[in-house]
Amino acid sequence: MKFIETLREGERIQEVYLCKQKNVAMTKTGKEYENVILQDKTGQLDAKIWDPGSMGIDDFDALDYVEVNGDITVFNNQMQLSIKRARKVDSDTVDASNYLPCTDKNIDEMLTELLKFVASVNNTYYKQLLTTLFVDNKDFVNEFKKHSAAKSVHHGFIGGLLEHTLSVTKLCDFYTKQYELLNRDLLITAAICHDIGKVYELSDFPTNDYTDAGQLLGHIVMGSEMVSKIIATIPGFPQKQANELKHCILAHHGELEYGSPKKPALIEALALNFADNTDAKLETMKELLNINKTTGPDTWLGYNRLLETNVRRTGE
Repeated sequence: MKFIETLREGERIQEVYLCKQKNVAMTKTGKEYENVILQDKTGQLDAKIWDPGSMGIDDFDALDYVEVNGDITVFNNQMQLSIKRARKVDSDTVDASNYLPCTDKNIDEMLTELLKFVASVNNTYYKQLLTTLFVDNKDFVNEFKKHSAAKSVHHGFIGGLLEHTLSVTKLCDFYTKQYELLNRDLLITAAICHDIGKVYELSDFPTNDYTDAGQLLGHIVMGSEMVSKIIATIPGFPQKQANELKHCILAHHGELEYGSPKKPALIEALALNFADNTDAKLETMKELLNINKTTGPDTWLGYNRLLETNVRRTGE
């Protein structure tokens, strides 16, 4: 199998991929064509069917496995497939593990490491909250382990939410060693909980798309509500500590225009925002460079929306 990350301009391919999305569009001249997003475990590929009614183009839908024949081109610095022939393939004939993107790290080992951070929290109330969610609630943990951290921006793969959460927690732990003013128990608890709402904001693979609740509320509000519900079950949970924790979750995107209903007003909320932003942007850059492994330092890779700049690889 030729994986998407290995495709290069000028190649003609005949391979089976998962159809992630498919919709009808219109050219400037009024001619219908089809936008298709193909996927395997290494990434996604933008594809076009310029003549949907032509011979050799069979009917298929999103989430079908499709054998495609076509040419690889480059448009706006991104690989694109012009599909000449397409046929639906029986799902029983393919290995599904080749088509679902997954972390390259060991999921169980990452969870064990995250639980060590849970155990390191000394505050009785914060520890009880974390234990309720990450130790006692097996159903939630199973969903959390396999979930992505995003639809497409960063960590958009199985295990991505756990990988991102662990990375953010490690960064926050480092911050507490450099800045003694930080309340470690609050910051570590907030780091572990900051994206828990994504378990319900995004659907499971292979769709990995926004749920209705995700569209209406978003993971920040949903995460704060989840924490509030658990706090309500813990007798004597101090209101001040509850408010500070929820503030960190609500403010972790840092800016109102990035989806946070509050800007960081606590030093722990500021630290969490920095850690979240650091991991998200470095992972985005890593994924972008991995997709374009063969490019040299003289090749600009195009504008990235999250990074808000054109990017390239560092020279040797």
